[in-house]
Amino acid sequence: MPIAMAAYKSVYAVEDVERKLQALPGEGQDALRQTYARMIEAGGQRLAIKPAALPDRDSLQAELPNFAEPLEHILRAVALAADSRDPVEVTPMLLLGEPGIGKTHFARRVADMLGTGWALAPMNALTAGWILSGSSSQWKGARPGKVFETLVQGEFANPVVVIDEIDKAASGAQYDPLGALYSLLEHDTARHFTDEFAEVPIDCSAVVWVATANDASAIPEPLLNRLDVFELDAPDELGRRSIASRLYRELREGHDWGGAFPPELGEPALRALAEASPREMRRLLSAAFGAAKLDGRHELLERDFSRHRSRRGARIGFVQ
Repeated sequence: MPIAMAAYKSVYAVEDVERKLQALPGEGQDALRQTYARMIEAGGQRLAIKPAALPDRDSLQAELPNFAEPLEHILRAVALAADSRDPVEVTPMLLLGEPGIGKTHFARRVADMLGTGWALAPMNALTAGWILSGSSSQWKGARPGKVFETLVQGEFANPVVVIDEIDKAASGAQYDPLGALYSLLEHDTARHFTDEFAEVPIDCSAVVWVATANDASAIPEPLLNRLDVFELDAPDELGRRSIASRLYRELREGHDWGGAFPPELGEPALRALAEASPREMRRLLSAAFGAAKLDGRHELLERDFSRHRSRRGARIGFVQ
């Protein structure tokens, strides 16, 4: 990745926090008091970071073979900002496609590419009603939302925030779990987002938003209008082989025991692994490495993957 450039950006005003702290009653509200104290201690400045040059497009396309369009979307934004003093401005995006094709991995890779942090907000969670905007400090067990935590407790003003499985948000909930997004996805209103717990305005205008979904029909139309939608196909055989090879190298190079294995996966094993979905590959590789060591081998074989084939069919579990 290219060397990153950074500047400081104010995400909240410390004087606003000090006023809120002074206004608290003498007793109670301990969680809120501690939150304000941490905010004052940390200060309101966060790093707004970006690449100083375009990353290698060819290697990224090889790594993310079925994400050509959203990748181009990111690279265009980086190209505009890389040789200027402007921050990277990425229009909120929705990655639409079947489960297991690498949508969340792509979002994490975007954070790596931009040199910033990332946070995952799973909208299928039981707490999804509060996950983005937090819950009122008057409620028992109240806490800030994911957006507040990412900006205030993190070090970056422009993290990548992944709204995972946005189509799974419970539409029948008492509180709309997606309600906060109507303002967060608009640049002007995002500058003054107020978490329900802390009730201090924070500037979320630099956040890079990536939503994922399997079915766009479950997403309200006003939210879809705020997102650039990219419909993704599952990777073809060549793409799956490329992903499998990359994951093999990552696991091998990321562990001390990996040095005993060859730099590249053998053809029969690669062919077997490439039958899986990208989501399954890492799990299958971890099991295969362990199976090889247990057998006293330092090479993965086709049978290390075939023993984990799906009970539903001959393939490991991925069908195009």
